[in-house]
Parts: sequence; structure tokens; C-alpha cells
Amino acid sequence: MTRYTFAALLLGAASALGFAPFEVFFLPLLTLGLLWLLWRRVETPLQVAVLGFAWGMGLFLTGVSWVYVSMHDVGAMAAPLAAAATLAFCALLAVFPALAGYLFGRWRCHDKWRDALLLAGVWTFGEWLRGWVLSGFPWLAIGYSQTPPSPLAGFAPVVGVYGLGFIAAFIASLLFGGWRHWTPLLIVVAILASGQGLRGVVWTEPVGTPITVSLLQGNIPQTLKWVPERLPVSIETYTRLAAEHPAQLTVLPETAIPTLFENIPRQVLRDLTRNGDVLIGTASGTRAGGYSNDAIAVSGDLSVRAYSKAHLVPFGEFVPPGFEWFFGLVNIPMSGFTPGSPGQAPLAVGGQRLMANICYEDLFGEEIIAALPAATMLVNLSNTAWFGDSLAQPQHLQISRMRAIETGRPMLRATNTGMTAAIAPDGSVTAVLPPFVSDALTVTVRGYRGSTPYVRLGNAVAIVLMALACLPALGQRRWRYRR
Repeated sequence: MTRYTFAALLLGAASALGFAPFEVFFLPLLTLGLLWLLWRRVETPLQVAVLGFAWGMGLFLTGVSWVYVSMHDVGAMAAPLAAAATLAFCALLAVFPALAGYLFGRWRCHDKWRDALLLAGVWTFGEWLRGWVLSGFPWLAIGYSQTPPSPLAGFAPVVGVYGLGFIAAFIASLLFGGWRHWTPLLIVVAILASGQGLRGVVWTEPVGTPITVSLLQGNIPQTLKWVPERLPVSIETYTRLAAEHPAQLTVLPETAIPTLFENIPRQVLRDLTRNGDVLIGTASGTRAGGYSNDAIAVSGDLSVRAYSKAHLVPFGEFVPPGFEWFFGLVNIPMSGFTPGSPGQAPLAVGGQRLMANICYEDLFGEEIIAALPAATMLVNLSNTAWFGDSLAQPQHLQISRMRAIETGRPMLRATNTGMTAAIAPDGSVTAVLPPFVSDALTVTVRGYRGSTPYVRLGNAVAIVLMALACLPALGQRRWRYRR
């Protein structure tokens, strides 16, 4: 059992190479298939769960270790405490593949076809559950590894990222089922061919005239950003970038101007809107009414429309009950935000209707589609300076690519340190700035209208798939029990 556990840990660690920036998209299918082989070699549900936990620890310790950077390097938490917190966080995430393993161990019926479907069902259930328990953190869900050039990307507008995870897990089971005939391999080929064919389907269409957009990347170090004396530097950086890169719409990243919007001088707003509308990432509110993390659209006449971040980051933007002590160990400015209301209307900016989302909000596909089909494009404002020079930046870009594919909309990303980019509705990155430079990315982009199947149905398709996939094994077990 020990060598199986170590093997599962290594397989999980290798799976991180399937995601950005490496994007060896077929690797998670292989590692998941090999994990299934290990699951079938142990007897008890608890043993299967241990292997699932080890696989998850390998993946998350390798893939999301940048959490340590945010707590120690930027948040000034003591190194031992930051390491322990990172380990605990990865262990919490690993509980979900462990749960999938436990359910597989409980429900398997030792029939290859039924167990192959069961693997896909319980794996998808674990990832879907991870997407909403304790506010959700579906980072590195298997489906994210299947952005283009993976042929499976064609399924994303139909079934979403969890449905992609289901298909990937089913393919893994077909590849490593120890079959004595060619039928499973033919099914895999058919799935891949179907996905490649779906990549050619155009679900949405352009609308309106193209506009020029300037995405600003200030590259302000997080350790200096909230120093009061540095506020003029932030303002000068962004007003200069906006003047040097004029566009019909200028987008500043999350909390680009580190003060309340109400405190920004009106002359600064005039300077930013000199060439067109501007979308500013900043905080707003009052001590009595609460503060919000906002994307505020300002027009040339200084009229204002705002989107307030609805899905806040636990520990980063609000204090979970009972964890007030945590903020005595780490320095996180502006950590007491009030969430905005769900289902906020798109912002009418630059002749388009923008679905603004802030930081990791674009990790939640069903929340993004709440503003569709009304929104014509998606705009993400992020401050990834919290995570230094780590895997977080390319991984987040890959997540944004998945949202573009699911919705059939362009996605624009304005970040503080990277990766600032423009993404086409097919998930291709049309332009991107190098990380850790102070610059602007000016692009011409056009809005899109229409709905993909995922926009209409959300995660319902994936949920139905995972439920139906579990039924054959459960039915077989029930039949055997009755006999």
C-alpha cells in the first residue's frame, strides 16, 4: 500500500504539467487512468480514498504552492506558519479526490464498463463539490487542462469545464481498463474526433462595430502598493499609461488606484477619460455602509456605473467566522469587503455591454453566465502581484480562456503584474503582455451576441452526466444484493 500511495502522489504531481504554462493536455488523462489502475488494486474504500488523497496532495502541492508566496513573501507571515497553512490548504483540496476515491471504493461492482462510467461520475462529483463548498475553489479542475489545442476543447461550449472533466475521466478509464478488445479505443477516437469537430462550430456571432481597448498593467509591487505615500506613484503610472496608449475604452486592473473611489481627485478621472471611457478597479464605500471591491466605469462626463465583486476570497477579502486570529499573523490590506449582489447587470461602456469580473470570479462559470446573453464581452480585473512570479499567472490566464470558450465571448484581462491579455471567443490568446513590465496592451475587439448550450444550461449537463454515470454500478450492486 505504501508504494501505491507514493505512486499516486507522483502521478498527482505530474498532472500539474497538464495545465498552463506547460499545457501537456493529454498528461492528466494518463495520470488519472493510472490512478484508476491503483484504485482497482486495493480492496477497501478507505484504501482507495487514501490513494485519491495522495494524488490530490501531489497535484495541489505542485500546482497551487503559490499560496505560500501570498502569505509569506507578500503577507509577511512567518515562514513556518505560511508553510503549515499552505500544507493545510492543499490537504483540504485533496479531500475531494479522496472523497471521489471513497465513493468509487464503495460503489464499484467489478464490471469494467460500469466501473469506467463510475470513475467519471464520482470524479466529476468531487470536482463539482470542490467548486462550491466553503465558497468554492475549483482551481486545477481537470477540464481546465483541455483548452486548445486539446480536441476536447470543442465540448466546452456544450458541457462546461466540469463536463470536460467528466469526458477526460471517462477517456482515462477507457485507456487503462485492461480491455481485451478494440471497442474502448474506438470510443476514445470517436470522442476526440467529435470534440475536434465541435471546435469548428461557431455558437455566437459578432455584433456592433469594433472598438479599441487599452489594457493597463502598472506593475506596482504589492509590498509598496498600499503605502500611503506611494499613492501618487500609482496615480501617475496609470494616468501616464492611459495618455500614452489612447483608446475608446481603457481598463485598469483590480484596486489599481489604492484608495477609495470617493477619494480619487476628479482631475485624475478627467485625465483617465480624456480619450474615451475608463473601467477602474478600486474600492468604494464607507465605514458605516461597508466597503466593496469594484470595477467602476467612468465616462467623459464623469458619469459612473459600477460592478461590485460578489464572490469574495475567503481570508483575502472577508473573515470567515472564527478565523479573526488569522489576520493577526498576516498583513492583508482591505480585507473586510462586503459582497456585491449576485446577477448584476452588464456595464454599458465604450459602446459595449461588459460582464466585469474581479480576481478569481472568472473561476466560476455559472456565475459568469448570469449576465448572459445580454453581455457582449467579458472583462477580468486582477491583481496577481499577491502571487509573485509563480504558476498562478499562466494558470489564471488558462481559466479565463475556458470562460471565453464556454460563453462564446471575447475575454479581456487587465492585471497589475500579468498576465494582461486579449482572448478570442474560441479561447485563443490574440495578444498578451510580458509579466512584470509596466505597459499597456492596445487591441481592437468586437462584441458577440448569442448563446452557447452552456450559457443556456450551465452546469446542469455535467450534473446529469455524473448522476447517470453512477447509476449502472449502483444498479448492479443493488441487483447483486437482492440476489
